[in-house]
Amino acid sequence: MSERIRVLVVEDEPITQQAHASYLRRVEGFELAAVAGDAATAMQALRAAAAHRSPDDRIDLVLLDLNLPDAHGLELCRRIRTAGIDVDVIAITAARDLRIVRAAVSAGIVQYLIKPFAFPAFADKLEAYRSFRHTMSAEGSVASQHEVDLTLATLRAPSSRPQLAKGLSEDTLRLVSDLLRQATGPLSASEAAAAGSLSRVTARRYLEYLAETGAVERSPRYGSPGRPELEYRWR
Repeated sequence: MSERIRVLVVEDEPITQQAHASYLRRVEGFELAAVAGDAATAMQALRAAAAHRSPDDRIDLVLLDLNLPDAHGLELCRRIRTAGIDVDVIAITAARDLRIVRAAVSAGIVQYLIKPFAFPAFADKLEAYRSFRHTMSAEGSVASQHEVDLTLATLRAPSSRPQLAKGLSEDTLRLVSDLLRQATGPLSASEAAAAGSLSRVTARRYLEYLAETGAVERSPRYGSPGRPELEYRWR
């Protein structure tokens, strides 16, 4: 099982801070490292995590409100970079000014989520980031420009996932998605069912849904007698 992504939530409104922390706990693969209500507290937490250099104390990602009481979020980003702290940042803000968006990109912010939003939008951003981080953590070099483009597209592409059809659940969809992300090669419906303790019919239904939304590639698997079996690979 891959290492969980530890997150610092930076938000000055206590109710919103609690909501973001609660949302975070619902997204598989992430855990709350700390919360901060202002830039100074956030920097203290980040410096402490960097100084300990322990997997249990690290911070991998910051969910950052840009309107903080003691500094603008972009200024906090600059402090983080100047301090040499290796952490990614997702901006969570009501700011819609294009100048702010451009400045956020220049500051190295990897995602931008506009308030207000519901849990599905929040989960989509984090799952895209998790997929990007998993790809970037792999050893070796990229094979082509196309591979680089696909890797960056996991962050930049807007969510196009339609509402789940009747009978499908978010939890099972996340389970099947994770199985494909973590697999060393493509999986058939039978293999996904066995790995996820699901029925073959259930696994195939979710795999087909992911294929229809473009999240996975579907192709026939040859080499066995009879009709070719379909296999699915995470894009």
